[in-house]
Amino acid sequence: MTFAGFSSATAEVNGQHIHYTMAGSGPPLLLLHGFPQTHAMWHGIAPKLSQHFTTVAADLRGYGASSKPKGTENYSFREMAADQVALMAHLGFDRFHLVGHDRGARTAHRAALDHPDAIRSLTLMDIVPTYLLLSDLQQEVARAYYHWFFLAQPAPLPETMIGHDPDAYFEYCLTGWGKGGLDTYDADALEQYRTAWRNPETIRAMCDDYRAAIDYDMALDAADIGRRVACPALVLSGADGIMAKHYDVGATWVNRLSNMQADSLPGGHFFPDQRPAETAAKILEFLLKVQPDAA
Repeated sequence: MTFAGFSSATAEVNGQHIHYTMAGSGPPLLLLHGFPQTHAMWHGIAPKLSQHFTTVAADLRGYGASSKPKGTENYSFREMAADQVALMAHLGFDRFHLVGHDRGARTAHRAALDHPDAIRSLTLMDIVPTYLLLSDLQQEVARAYYHWFFLAQPAPLPETMIGHDPDAYFEYCLTGWGKGGLDTYDADALEQYRTAWRNPETIRAMCDDYRAAIDYDMALDAADIGRRVACPALVLSGADGIMAKHYDVGATWVNRLSNMQADSLPGGHFFPDQRPAETAAKILEFLLKVQPDAA
């Protein structure tokens, strides 16, 4: 999906093909989507941000039109983060603002840990830290976020089950964690998601993403307990979402982000899709405080 005024391309970086769309001028900004979406989730947000920033929206490896390497070891957030930092360097940006939702936010946090000199500011949307979620799992969260463990089952069980009707499964995710039906999603973006998740290789890659969270990311995050990201950070959550219901989302990041602020928006987990104008306004308010010369 190409947004109005944006150009699309694919870069060969970090041994992968990373698809992206780009427009605007000013300081560089990278937007990373979550599960089970593609960069199309930024359809109502990226054009507004591009009025102030050189805005890049990329598909994570395994998703959309980006590479889908085989092997769970290829889907740690460390590998995903390395792709995106390499993409921005390829585009001429050694330092940039970074915004992520869901899996994109987990990738963004890892990028800030592994590549601190590259990240100007960090915005994390509707997640609590991976290690916290998995090491102190609450019964209610486990029931709502069962997909972490279903998708992480050995291949090909989840791939086979999802593959019988991908639309039914992934649309259930969109409506089950969000607030509102499919009619609250942009029709073009939703069709982009369907095209992506109907590909068996995308299904397999998304399962590997969740397998890697348990098999690799838990250990990586455990090794970084006590480290705090120093750059300015914004933590956004959906006020009516599962994370906000069971956690004080901002408080879960206090020991991991040294210069942070927390805020929320009405809606569930997929508020960027369903409330793009309000989401763009919150992001822009934060970024213009961090870099006022972009106004």
